[in-house]
Amino acid sequence: MVKLGIVQTTSYKTNRHGITNVSRILQSLGKKEVDVICLPEQWLQNNRILDFDDEFSDFKKIAKEFSMTIIPGAFYKKKSKKWFIASPVIGPTGDIIGEQEKIHPFGYEKKLIRSGTKTKIFNTKCKFGLVICYDMVFAEVAKSLTLKGADVLFSPSRIVKKGIAPWHQYTMVRALENRIPLLAANVKNQKFGGKSVIIDLFEKDGIIIPKKIELTNQSFKLLEFNLKKYKKARTERFRDRRNFF
Repeated sequence: MVKLGIVQTTSYKTNRHGITNVSRILQSLGKKEVDVICLPEQWLQNNRILDFDDEFSDFKKIAKEFSMTIIPGAFYKKKSKKWFIASPVIGPTGDIIGEQEKIHPFGYEKKLIRSGTKTKIFNTKCKFGLVICYDMVFAEVAKSLTLKGADVLFSPSRIVKKGIAPWHQYTMVRALENRIPLLAANVKNQKFGGKSVIIDLFEKDGIIIPKKIELTNQSFKLLEFNLKKYKKARTERFRDRRNFF
């Protein structure tokens, strides 16, 4: 069993204020023995992060103290004189073990950043992949991660209020078509709609059905998973899959 979760953030006056407030939440989750926790995309006031190690030094200490994996969200980052949106992963030793770059920039982002080119698998207390916000729209991102061996998907997101309903539909379909649980964290403020969501799966009369667990007023949600229980259904479904293009 692994304990996985999401944190739903709000607006903060400064990055320091935001990180201090969220650090308190992460410490409380560490005491609850959470294994992997995910935050939203671009939840900090200054979303251009020059140095992930420096910006998230508090999170790194918490990850090491509680032997937990923290996905701090996704932010603009400059690499080789080019800007990307990237999501760092802080492993249970307190080190950043890698980054997933956003593959599909949304709207105005297309003028500001380069697209990521590959999906990556991270392996700490479980094998997982990251689907960053708009990447959820494109089925091949979640499919690629699942085919590469992910047992669960996390999605740092920033979804406006009017986009919540279709976003929830996308998360449920991605979980269902890949037979994989999915945890998606969103920002909640005047513009962005919150309602972060965990999609679990259960079987009824031989049919796999997605179950949506939605955050309302709480700032976080945890759920225990036996990730082995999904493998049989996933293997059977992918056995029928055909490459035709």
